[in-house]
Amino acid sequence: REGLALAGPGTDRAFEVSCLFEGAFGLPRYAPGLDARQAGAPALERFFAHCRKLAEGEPLQYLLGEWEFFGLPFFVGEGVLIPQPDTETLVETALGLMEGTPSPVVADLCAGSGCVGISIAHMRPDARVYALELSEAALPYLARNIERNGAPVEALHCDALAPPALPPLDGVVSNPPYISREEMAGLPPQVKREPEMALYGGGDGLDFYRALPDVYRPLIKEGGFLALEVGYTQAEAVARLLMGSGYAQVRIQKDLAGISRVVYGIKGG
Repeated sequence: REGLALAGPGTDRAFEVSCLFEGAFGLPRYAPGLDARQAGAPALERFFAHCRKLAEGEPLQYLLGEWEFFGLPFFVGEGVLIPQPDTETLVETALGLMEGTPSPVVADLCAGSGCVGISIAHMRPDARVYALELSEAALPYLARNIERNGAPVEALHCDALAPPALPPLDGVVSNPPYISREEMAGLPPQVKREPEMALYGGGDGLDFYRALPDVYRPLIKEGGFLALEVGYTQAEAVARLLMGSGYAQVRIQKDLAGISRVVYGIKGG
């Protein structure tokens, strides 16, 4: 098809198109040549239509309708944040902090697709996980992903900054909005298709980090934890906020790229 300008800065379009190929034709993405006469007109049209949308800035994950996170499948689409590999560091951190805690009770704030809370529940089936989400657009994805993965997770439609009554928590995890006003203006086109309310964290990106530690400290058990994903320049500032709210043993965890990605603190001494 002429006119499909698929090259794009900072993207691996060969990989993206191969994913669309796999989704459209049900064949391995690196399969040998496909005979168009055998592919069927609907599949061909779907493939080329998705290629056009990709070239126009539609995220690959939205076109596919699902994406993998922590080895699990998640439905995604317009209105919900796309799970990213960096966020797996938050799951790993939480699992480490819960070692030795029987039947932990965990709250996943700003849950979106549910990828964090569902992954924790998958790895710790004895856990009781609450997924808090405000967005009307994201809630259907959250519900479908809980069902799809058979996860013992309860979805709660609420503002994470004004939580409903919850049982005492062994841990709180969150990947909150943390993009600053300045950074929002320079986001790639694909990222700008994701919901602003899941991205924008206020002028300096720290609005949620200022609020969450104090809101949830009374809800966390002694010895329980608060673990937060942060932007690549925010770890030190967020660590200071946790210490200022009375959390102890505040630590910073790096992701696989060596970027400071998660900040956590313990309630108590």
